[in-house]
Amino acid sequence: MSGRTGGEGGMHGASGKDDARPAATTAVEAVKRICGLIPCYNEAGCIAAVVRGALKHLSAVIVVDDCSTDDTARIAKEAGALVVRHETNRGKGAALKTGFERAAVEGFEAVLTMDGDGQHDPDEIPAFLEAYAAGDCDVVLGCRRFDRRVMPLVRICSNSFTSWAVSRAAGRKISDSQTGFRLVRIETWRSVPLVSDRFDLESEFIIKVCRAGARIREVPIRTIYAGEKSKIRPLKDTWRFFSMLWKCR
Repeated sequence: MSGRTGGEGGMHGASGKDDARPAATTAVEAVKRICGLIPCYNEAGCIAAVVRGALKHLSAVIVVDDCSTDDTARIAKEAGALVVRHETNRGKGAALKTGFERAAVEGFEAVLTMDGDGQHDPDEIPAFLEAYAAGDCDVVLGCRRFDRRVMPLVRICSNSFTSWAVSRAAGRKISDSQTGFRLVRIETWRSVPLVSDRFDLESEFIIKVCRAGARIREVPIRTIYAGEKSKIRPLKDTWRFFSMLWKCR
């Protein structure tokens, strides 16, 4: 399934904005109402493959370029994405906010988010679509295996701790709170006030929508690490995470 819309023009999405949707539908029908969203910064080497892979399963993909200093925006546009560019670097959370608002303007019902560095396999998108099409969830989270054979030990430790902390704050078990591979109803995204603009926004969102009663499903996804350099800044982003937890107490 593919439907590509490139460049600065608009995309045709689902126009329905009713709160209710059918109790169950097919993944094929769901595709028409869901767009991809890739927030990225300096991902010129990977972004084309990610966009093209996503467009095999989704009708449209939005890339929010967070003021990259390389050719990320141009390459994403040539690969078939609608590109929105920040004029200053504002953080992943801010890029997600920009992307969700653009998806809403385009008339989509839900958004599937992926990272632009190749850590998420686009061929796993159908699992998210099928889970959402069942009609019993508002958020679908992709959950990785915390396995030393495929995930660096430092990531296992940090992801295990943050998932435990987010689960306690959210009031329910979240297996992988740091996953960027998610499917979210736009109405659910807009239902809670989101303060963070950096990586901590993804944890803030889970905590707040769980407390608000959102229906969460999890699907297993591959754990992919290919030596890419993390954009997380350990001291600053750890401080932001704990600050976010404190504000959400």
